[in-house]
Amino acid sequence: MSVNVLEIWLVSMILMTGVVILVVTLQLQVTIKKLVDQASPEPIEKLSWWDNFTGLKPLEKEKDLLMNHKFDGISELDNPTPPWFMYLFYLSILFALVYGAYYHVYQDGNIQETEYKNEVAVAEKVREEYMKKFANSVNEDNVTIVTAAKDLTEGSQIYSTNCVACHGDKGQGGVGPNLTDKFWIHGGGVKDLFKTITHGIPEKGMIAWNKSLNPLQIQKVASYILTLQGTNPPGAKEPQGTETKTP
Repeated sequence: MSVNVLEIWLVSMILMTGVVILVVTLQLQVTIKKLVDQASPEPIEKLSWWDNFTGLKPLEKEKDLLMNHKFDGISELDNPTPPWFMYLFYLSILFALVYGAYYHVYQDGNIQETEYKNEVAVAEKVREEYMKKFANSVNEDNVTIVTAAKDLTEGSQIYSTNCVACHGDKGQGGVGPNLTDKFWIHGGGVKDLFKTITHGIPEKGMIAWNKSLNPLQIQKVASYILTLQGTNPPGAKEPQGTETKTP
């Protein structure tokens, strides 16, 4: 993503300022240490790199760190912040500057929103491939009635979720036509039902379900609808269309 010259200049100045502050602070610490060493009348014991890094003082030198007040017999030591902690603090500042520039100014980083969009795009691609795979295996020309109890149960669940509002809980009809009699407006065979459910009848308010259901699901719900033939539920809607012999 492109950024303007002002943004680049601003980030560069922030980074440079952070580096300058870090260098000046470290140099100031070194200078202060030299001044303290020069002003000390006693010879300075040379400490190991680990002692310098941790900033720990030997127990026998704690008396030199005592502050001028006590409370309940407790004395407070004037210990400076350990060097390792200060180094960590400076690194956190530098990290924050780099992180902010990378993720929020140049926007090259994969922030949560970008990561979410990428995962959605991948999932959509997988879904499209899945749909293409099943679209090639079942279509309105080769679809057949499924009779397995598991498939019909799934078909019943799909019907209850998507079709009840227009066709009634028992297929008796409502806004949509009665699905339990022998009269059909757009054909009553499994291929006719598959086609109607897949592409819909927009002019009559029947939406296309091919964007919500895959071909196998449409096959199962069509097969379930055909099991409603002749059930004669109470309050069934009057016949519509042409009498058709369904398989």
